[in-house]
Amino acid sequence: MYADPEDLAIIKEAAKRRGVSEAELIRQGTHLAAMANRVWDEPLFSRTFEGSGRTPGKAEVREAVAEAVRRETGTEAEPAA
Repeated sequence: MYADPEDLAIIKEAAKRRGVSEAELIRQGTHLAAMANRVWDEPLFSRTFEGSGRTPGKAEVREAVAEAVRRETGTEAEPAA
């Protein structure tokens, strides 16, 4: 793995400041880069939502979430005001 001298100097300084090895910071950075570029087998969100084509207000979002919870839990209680 190759790195610019400027980046290595920053890593050296950060490792000293955090009390960890330079290798540990490089491992962490490599992991973050790998995860940021990973292709997942499944989508992050499996549900789709119907909308009106406009941005809903805070109350509408709360009610939509509450309604979804009621449907999934079988709760038929009225929403809190």
